[in-house]
Order: sequence, then C-alpha cells, then structure tokens
Amino acid sequence: MNFYFETAQILDRLDAKEGSIKGVLATLPEKTRSRTAAVVIETLKYKAVLAEVIKISKLLVEEKKKITSLNLALVLVHDLILSKGIQAGDGPVKQAVLRHKARLHSEFQRIKIKHGAKSNVELADTGDERAAKIPRYVRINTSLWTTQEAIQSYTARGFSLSGPFTSSQGFARDDHIPDLLLFNPQQQFHDDLSYKSGKIILQDKASCFPAVILAPPANDKSVVIDATAAPGNKTSHLSALMGNKGKLFAFERDRKRFSTLNSMLSKAACKNVEAVNADFLTIEPTHPKYAAATHILLDPSCSGSGIVNRLDYLLETENSEPIDQEQRLIKLAAFQLLMIRHAMKFPHVRRIVYSTCSVHAVENEHVVSQALKTDEAREGRFKLAPKDDVLPTWHRRGLSEEMDVANDAASLLRCNPGEDATNGFFVSCFVREQGGQPLQDSTETQRKRKAEDAESTHIGGEQKKKRKKKTP
Repeated sequence: MNFYFETAQILDRLDAKEGSIKGVLATLPEKTRSRTAAVVIETLKYKAVLAEVIKISKLLVEEKKKITSLNLALVLVHDLILSKGIQAGDGPVKQAVLRHKARLHSEFQRIKIKHGAKSNVELADTGDERAAKIPRYVRINTSLWTTQEAIQSYTARGFSLSGPFTSSQGFARDDHIPDLLLFNPQQQFHDDLSYKSGKIILQDKASCFPAVILAPPANDKSVVIDATAAPGNKTSHLSALMGNKGKLFAFERDRKRFSTLNSMLSKAACKNVEAVNADFLTIEPTHPKYAAATHILLDPSCSGSGIVNRLDYLLETENSEPIDQEQRLIKLAAFQLLMIRHAMKFPHVRRIVYSTCSVHAVENEHVVSQALKTDEAREGRFKLAPKDDVLPTWHRRGLSEEMDVANDAASLLRCNPGEDATNGFFVSCFVREQGGQPLQDSTETQRKRKAEDAESTHIGGEQKKKRKKKTP
C-alpha cells in the first residue's frame, strides 16, 4: 500500500504547484519511476470522472478514517476501475475501497452512458490534438552503438522501415537528424531494454536541432559548455557528437535536477562530461577552468508555449489564477538576453546556440535582435551564422517581420506544432567574426553593467526564482 500513499503524495505536490509533471516525476527513484508515472498520468487523465464517481459514492465521507485524502482515493479508484485492480496486500485501506466496489463501478458506468462514451478512453482528457501528428522520436545514442545496429535490432523484432504512421510497428529514419528514428506515436519504449540501458534516448526532433547546429568539435582539445543541462537529453547529444572526446561542462543550478542530470549522463555513458551544480550566470568567463570554451549551448527557461504533447495540460483547472502573459514573456525575455550576453563574454567562445521551446517572437526573434545590439556582441564581433550553417535543409525559418533586420530571419530556425511533426521550437546561432574580442570594461563601465545585470536578473529572474521554488 506504500506505493499508493507515495503516488498520492506526488499528486499533492502537483496540486501545490511544486513543478511540472515531468519535473516532479524526474525526482523519483528510477526503479519506481515508470510505474508511478503511469499511475499519476492516467489518474490525471481521468481525474474529473473519478472525482465525480468518488463524490457520488460518498467514499470519502463513509471511509474518512481510512482514506484520508482525495488524491489517495483517486489513485486507488483508478486502479480498481481502470486497471488490474488495487495492487497491494489486504489491509484496512484496500478493504475500505473494496466495500464500495459495486457502487463505484455502477457510478462509473452511469457517467459513461451520460457522456455517450463507448469506451473508457473516450472519457479521458487527451489534451492537444496536434500531439497525435508528432511521431515517437527515438535518438540513437551513438556513444553505445550505431544507428545501423539499432535499425537491424528493431527490424529483427518485427518493426518495419515503412514509416511511423503505416502501422503500430512502422518506423523510419529522420531526414534531418542522422541518428534519429521515427516510430508510431502510440509506441512505448519505457520497458525497452535499449531505453533502460541508455542505448536510445526519447527526444523530440526539434530538441535535437540545437546540438546539431552547435556542431561541437570532436577532438581531445575541445571545450564545450551546456549552460542549462538538466535533464540531460541535449547534453548527452552533445557528448555523442563530440565522440566522447574533449571536455563538456554541464551546468545545472537546481540540486534535484542536478541529480537527475547525473543519472542521465551515467546511463548514456557520457565519459567526457563534467556536471557542475552551479548557476551558469555566476561563472566568471575568465575562470581558468571554463575560459577555454569555444562552443556554448543556451537553452534557458522559457514559456514552453511550443510544447503540445506536454502533460501539464492535465493540471489546468477552471479555478486557475489568470496569468499576465505579456509581463511573464517580458521577464523571461530579459533573463534569456542576460544568458546570451554572459555567454558572449567568454574569451574564446566562437559559437553560441540559443534555443527555446516557445512560439512567441518576444522570446525568439526579439531576444536575438536585442542581443545583436549589445556591447558584448559589438565588441566581440558576434553575428548570426549564415543560413547555410544553420541546418539549411530545414524549410521553416525565422519571422522576418519580427526582426530588426529582415534578412537576418533566414539565419533562424523555427518549428510549428501541428505543421512540422514536432513541438514548437526556435533555434539561433551566434558566431564570432575574425578579430572579435570579449568585452573589456573599465571600472566605471563594470559598475554600470553590474547594475544593469542586477536589474535584468530582477526582471528576468523573477520567473527563475519561481522555478527554484516550484521545480524539484
């Protein structure tokens, strides 16, 4: 029964807005994460129906001494009605639910009839319909095997290179990311031995673009920084592209997310990565350990407005407090610009990739335009990489009407959810021209700049503080 108590506590944490579903689940021990995640997600999908069943049956009223919370009742009733039954030994809590078994089933059937549902699935909250158009993307971890070996493995298990939507067993190679495979959206891999051993990584196609565009050097002298690394998908991708050579510093300021990052890196056999439990913005660009970095990946906090297959729609309620979207985006953009400016101060950096999973120009084209006008960009002689150097075969580019210089939009990359078979995404790449030098401030300029940075941190960092409080 401990499993159900612990699962109910996860729902309590989500109710308390301690983080996103993915973020909270990522803090769980790996050995129980899969089972707990399945029950949490499925319970949330049917929460409205289950809560109504529990209310009508008076389960919490009549068994208040045994079932102490709605969330505990939800997970127990979910397994009783929608799964294989309550998977726990006999005890007072289980017996308290079983005493109402007939009534619970009866009320559930009445609700099905009321809604005209022919199956249980029709009662579930399935979220954004655009998610059904996104294949299940599987990135091959080339640190452990080759893509060809992976293809042979899956074809030997009955899968067919016929395309992800031809059948449940169909899959294909991606046209843009060399080591990415596309499977049917309904295909699950959490019990796949290749997933458990780190040989495959479940990562959306758009999320693979930043590492490919950064194109880190694959040699023993390379020094690369991933400024916001957890949970580690992009970090492990960078490591694989580097051939596990050189040095890759992965920064993550949150302690629990840092633990998740370390687990991911270990599982993916990332031998050239040094994870650092620190805020990238606190790192001095001239620090002897990090100053040699030539490539920096920036994927900072953003609105997440492009993610259509995220689970957090399950947490939305009619009673949610309204959010001032415009103010929130302005704060995020200020923080994002601060990250780019800081990256440009590293003395040897030649290439900086900035990405978001947002569809808003405020966080994308506007931030890039502002970054190009900063002293850091001017003194460092940073410009946008040409289109030919930013995945030129990808069809969708930046929004020219949102750029200060319309022609710069061709250097930017966008993904539109529902149209590009990915989540919404944005990628830009800054490169240093020959002769560019890091900004050298006078004492007075340093004082003014620190004041500016402090203000930017206050404006853009308010969201960051919220994440620190809420994100496990």
